[in-house]
Order: sequence, then structure tokens, then C-alpha cells
Amino acid sequence: MNHPRPFPRLALLPAALLLACSAAQAQDTSATAQKAKNLGTVIVTGTRADNRTESSSLTPVDVVSAQLLKQTGTTELSTALARVIPSLTFPRPSAADTADSQRPAQLRGLSPDQVLVLVDGKRWHPGAIILTNGVLGRGSQAVDLNTIPIDAIDHIEVLRDGASAQYGSDAIAGVINIVLKKGAQGGDVALSGGQYSAGDGRKWQGSANAGIPLADAGWIRFTAQAGHQDYTNRAGPNRTRPQEGVTQRYGDPEVTDRNLMLNGQYDFGGAQFYAFGHYGKRNSVSPAFFRNLDNANAVPSIYPNGYLPLENADATDRSLVAGVRGKTAGGWRWDVSGNYGGNRVSYATANTLNRAYLEDFGSTPTRFHDGILDAAQQSLDVDIAKDLSIGWLPNDVTLAFGAEYLRQSYQIRAGDLPSYYTGTSGFSGGAQGFGGYQPANAGSHHRHDVAEYLSLETNLTDRLGTSLAVRHEDYSDFGTTTSGALAGRFDFTDRFALRGSASTGFRAPSLAQQFYSYTSSLYFGAGNSLGLPAGIYNTGLVSSTSNIATLLGGEPLKPEKSRNLTFGAVWSPADGLDLSADIYQIKIRDRITLSSTISTTSPAVRDYLAANGIGNTNFSGISYFTNAVNTRTRGIDLVASYLFDVGDGASLHTTISYNYNKNEVTDVRPNPAVLDALGVSFKRIDRRDQFGLLADTTPRSKLIFNWLYTSGRWSLDSTVTRYGSFTSYNSTNPALDQVFDSKWLFDLALNYSMDRWMFTVGADNVFDTYPDRVIQASDNNGAMPYSVFSPFGFNGAYVYGKIRYSW
Repeated sequence: MNHPRPFPRLALLPAALLLACSAAQAQDTSATAQKAKNLGTVIVTGTRADNRTESSSLTPVDVVSAQLLKQTGTTELSTALARVIPSLTFPRPSAADTADSQRPAQLRGLSPDQVLVLVDGKRWHPGAIILTNGVLGRGSQAVDLNTIPIDAIDHIEVLRDGASAQYGSDAIAGVINIVLKKGAQGGDVALSGGQYSAGDGRKWQGSANAGIPLADAGWIRFTAQAGHQDYTNRAGPNRTRPQEGVTQRYGDPEVTDRNLMLNGQYDFGGAQFYAFGHYGKRNSVSPAFFRNLDNANAVPSIYPNGYLPLENADATDRSLVAGVRGKTAGGWRWDVSGNYGGNRVSYATANTLNRAYLEDFGSTPTRFHDGILDAAQQSLDVDIAKDLSIGWLPNDVTLAFGAEYLRQSYQIRAGDLPSYYTGTSGFSGGAQGFGGYQPANAGSHHRHDVAEYLSLETNLTDRLGTSLAVRHEDYSDFGTTTSGALAGRFDFTDRFALRGSASTGFRAPSLAQQFYSYTSSLYFGAGNSLGLPAGIYNTGLVSSTSNIATLLGGEPLKPEKSRNLTFGAVWSPADGLDLSADIYQIKIRDRITLSSTISTTSPAVRDYLAANGIGNTNFSGISYFTNAVNTRTRGIDLVASYLFDVGDGASLHTTISYNYNKNEVTDVRPNPAVLDALGVSFKRIDRRDQFGLLADTTPRSKLIFNWLYTSGRWSLDSTVTRYGSFTSYNSTNPALDQVFDSKWLFDLALNYSMDRWMFTVGADNVFDTYPDRVIQASDNNGAMPYSVFSPFGFNGAYVYGKIRYSW
């Protein structure tokens, strides 16, 4: 089902278009040229030096301004970034057990937990939800970027290179560093609102950002944000029961969220105390599958027309970073900080019932508390750096070293009894839609890590810049690992340079991957299809180190290991015109994925388990996390930007960026020998994961073309985005694979400024573009006509307005 992509021709498109613009505008005014040069922002990501700029970086770094994020119509940080960075995607899963309440972002098509998120250079905490359904990012426990208010951000630095040697675990695909606003000056208040052209998904958001001076020695800034969005629904009527109309919900969830972010600093002579923190609440409601009157779990006395279970995720996010930094008389820069972050999600299921509980007790709740997930981390960091003068080198050497203590924890708390109760009546147990976590699933787990790093960076000549970094980690659960990185850049002229890097990296298996457990229970009566005695049987996800998993091939998880290579060029053929191209390869071994389900119903398996002390097992099937595959990622990033004067005080800033990215599984570990010996029909991973979720279900190409035209009080912002084709793979049947065509989306916004006011009207996806409809075999009898893998969702056009007052 794979089709060749026109990679070489599309890869040249951005450069060709920008060069055409360059030829058409051969003369820039000095003001415009100076404006272009000011884009060389000093960066702090991927370097310990204090004078590296975006234009002189040894590795590819994108600097995204807050203004650029605000030019998009979205109120979500992840969506805004995905509309600016072509190598970043933000899928929008629906009807997948609240996976849509903490949607993951992907960089270069890799797992969401293979990109490290920093805030002001400090490691940010992951969300509590681990994705276990068939969605992109399956098996990952990712950072929830949408908890961070856009109005709190000064700019974002996206390092598109492996950086485990600098920052530790998770930085295989790259680093997203969110830099907060600083200082007491300035502020703004804003209100936005809009809805989709289909008439639903109405949303609003209000925000305020301001700074307050602390005497003459410090400041504190706060950002408050609150908003609500109604759900969207693109479901169709069920073909088997058209008389019922549309009964399913399929689209974005209903969400109410509130966020508060504080950031402050105070000077004490030769040192600065700094702190920033966040507190957020998000309540989201997502649909499960509709139960009609033909369903075995229908109860007309309670729901005479059937019922749609609604899954509620009530999330609380909290963080605090505090530290002291300064510079000694001898030029040593030092920074000591403490970091706490956590995310807690309480699950509930409403508009539903427990059929087994009703049968055994004569009544059933219609709302259930399903349990709580809680993830947290604490760290202590010491960072020291100095620019050393070495006589035989023409430039200073930046020496940096430091250490980190990191503690992580993960907890599962069981739901109330009715949420998971099964009984022996023969009816389905557990809350319909999402059964609660059982006491056997509950547990609290933690680990710690001690890391040390060393880095050197200098310009060996006026044209040759180099850096070297090494980092050693010692995790309490799997042992030690060491990562290294080497990067270099040679400037042939002031306008043209080549750069390259080679590094090794790793990602520690998350505690959720090691210990998350979820069990579904069902009563099988006499003469059941499994050939089992009548009774309650469980199926679900178990820890790979649990007794039953160990006997069936489960092993302690190992860290993922990577080897990254990047080579690129940067070129500024004229003032205001900047081009860059970077090719890369990322090889990852021992990637962690969810296994296929292992059947435990055969007599051979049951006898084997009984002989090893598990004589009363009632599992009909299990799965667990495993270091299942090796993968290879190859691709190219192209970025071209041109700023020029079009006359009469007007300017046009044009940016074209393109990413081509190919992921493939190069090796799958053989089945555990014990399963082959027992005659269990099992594949380490199924074809949906091997060819799809780990490879071609993310588009291989993405092109973004942006124009920002400014004239006096008016500005017009327009963006064209092309998402390449992708393929959805069926788990077992190749005949049910489907290739989805590439799609073009057009966003447009008109801004008018008046004194301190800014008024905006705009539309995202102006031409109401939808992905291809899924084939009939995959559309749930017509109720779910679009793919959950669509890289831009399936909501259609969104029309909005914004008002902002700044001072």
C-alpha cells in the first residue's frame, strides 16, 4: 500500500519560490535589511554559550515568536506550533478513551515522548494519561503542551536534533524550549471567540498578562487564562438503524479550562532569585460508542432510546521551579534550581450503567468514579559554566558542567466498586464506555536518577565552530547509560555555512510503561466460545514484570537507544533572504511498544500457568509493553524566509518551510520462545503498528507557505499548508488498508491596530477541507466517517474574532 512520494521535486520547491522572490525584489531598503538582521535572536537551547544566535547555531534551531503563535486562530499551543513547524504534527484523536483530553505532539513522526519539553530551560513534567488505544502516539506518556498559556510565552526554540547528551532522557527527536516573558513592563488583555462553519464547536477564551515591579530589584509577571469549547460532531447516521438519525458523537471533546502562570525574579547583589510556576484545571467530556436498543447492554427502562456513555477527564496540573543564579568575579556562571511538576487525572463515566450491577442488585448508578492517574517529578539541578581563554586557541572555550537529581512517580488509584463490578449473572460488567480501574490495577511506583554532564564549545578558527558534550545517567530501575554529541559548523563566507552533528541518545522507559495496568472483566457462561468453564474472565494490559507477563515472555523494559546524524547548510544570498536545509537520520533500537494480545485460554497455557503457581488465573488474554522493534527515520527540513519592502511603507515577510520524513521499522524482535513452545498464535506487534503507527500513518511530507503583509494600521496574514498522504493499516487484513490523499488548507486573518488596540477577524481552513472518508468496512456502520489519524482533524472551517488591548 506504500506509494512513492515526489520527494526530490517538492524538496526544491521552497528554495525555488524564495529565489524567485529574491530576483523580483533585488533592492531592499536599508531599514528592511536592518530589520532582517535583527532576527538573529540569541538562543539558549542546544548550547551553553551565552552568545549563540539562531543564525550562527551549530544545529538547526527554529525560533518561533509569540506574535507568530498569536497570528493563528487556535487557542491551543500545540496546534499553533504545528501550523508553524512542518516537522511537528498534532493529531486530533476522537472517541478513544479520553486520548483527546491530552493530545500528544509529534516531532519528525516519532513518539510524543521522544521529544523533550523545557520551560525556561527546565525539564517539564509529563501528563498522567498513557495512550493505549489505536491512535498515533500509542504507548506514550507525553507532555501536555496545551496547559501552557500562549500569552505567557516570549518565544519558543525548537531544536531539531538529538540532545540527550545535553539534557538527558526523551530528547531523541529534539527539544521544545518554551521561553517565558520577562520583566515588569507591558501587558495585555485579550478576548477571542469563534465557531466551526458546521455550526458547532463554539469556543471562547479570555486572557490577561501583566508585570509588576518589585522595588527596583525585581519583577513578577502573571498570566491568567480561561476558556471553554463546545464539542464538535461529524458523525453520520448508523446504516443499520437510519431511523434513529445521528446518535454517535465524533469530533473534538467539550472542554473547560483555566490556567494561571507566574514568573518572577529578584536581584540580591551578585545573585538572582527566580521562580515560575503553573496551576491549571481542565475538564473534558469525550464520547464512547452509542449503545442502541439492539445492544445486549441496552436497558430501555433507564434509556428508552439507547444511550451514549460520556467519559469525563478532570485534570489538575501543577508545577513550581525556583532557583538562584549568578556570576562570580572570576566569570563563572552558576545556577542552582529545584523543580516540581505533576499532573493528576480523575476519571468518571456518565450517562451510562453497569449491566451486571443492575442484574445483581436491582439498580445501577448512571455516573461512576473510575479511578485516578497521578504522575509527578521532582529535580534538583546544578549548572556551572565559564568562558575560558586558552592561549593556543583564537577564541574562548565555553566550559559547562553540572549534575541533576531526578525523582519520578506514578500512581493508579482504583475506582468505586460499581465502576468495575462484574458479578456472575452473565451480563457485561463495569461501567459501559470505560470500566473503572480495579484494586488489582492500583499501585504507587517511583524511581530516581542521578546525572552528570560536561560540554565544551568554541570557535577553533573564526570560521569553524565546534561543540562536544557527554552525559552520564544512573537510573535506579535499569542502571546506567552514557550519551555523547559532537557538532560543527564551517562558515565559508559571511553568507554561507555548512553544519553537521552526530550524537547518541536514549529514552528511559516511563513508569507508566512499566507499571500501568488496566483490566476489563466479562462473565462467560457455560458453553462459551472460548471453551472455558463458566466464570469471570479478564483481558487487558499488565505490567511486563508481573507474574503472568513474566511467564508469558514479559521482561523488564530497557531504555531506547538512538544514533542521530544531521548535515545541513545555511545561506543568506541577499539581505532579508535566509535559506537552510538539513538532512537527518535517526536510528532507534529497542523501541518500546505495546505487544499484541496473547491468548491465555488454551489448555496448554492454562496448564503451564498452573504448573508455575498461577492456578486460579481468569485472564482470557493479556498484552504488555515490550522493547519490540528497531526503527529508522530519514528526512530533510527546508526553511526559507524573505523580508522585503514593497513600497509606500508596506512590507511583506514570506516564509516557506518543508519537511519530508520517512519512518520505517527495520527489525522486529522474535516471539518469546515460551509462546512458540506453547503453540500460542502471537506476533510481537501487529501490522497496524509495524507499517502504520510507527511508520506511514503520519504523513511523510508537510509544506507550510506563510505571507504576512503589513501596511500602516493593517496587516494580512495568510498560510497555506499541504499535508502529504498517509496510510491507515488494518491490524490483520491488508485488504482493509486505506491510502488517504494529500490535502491543502488555507488560513487567513485580517488585523487592524488602533493605538493600543488590535482587532482581528479570520478563518482557519477557509475552504472547509476535510480528509477523505474512510472505507465502509472502517466507518462503524457510517457513524464514524473520518479517520482518527487525520493530521488536521475533521472539523472543517473555523471562523473567529479577537480583540486585544496592550500597554
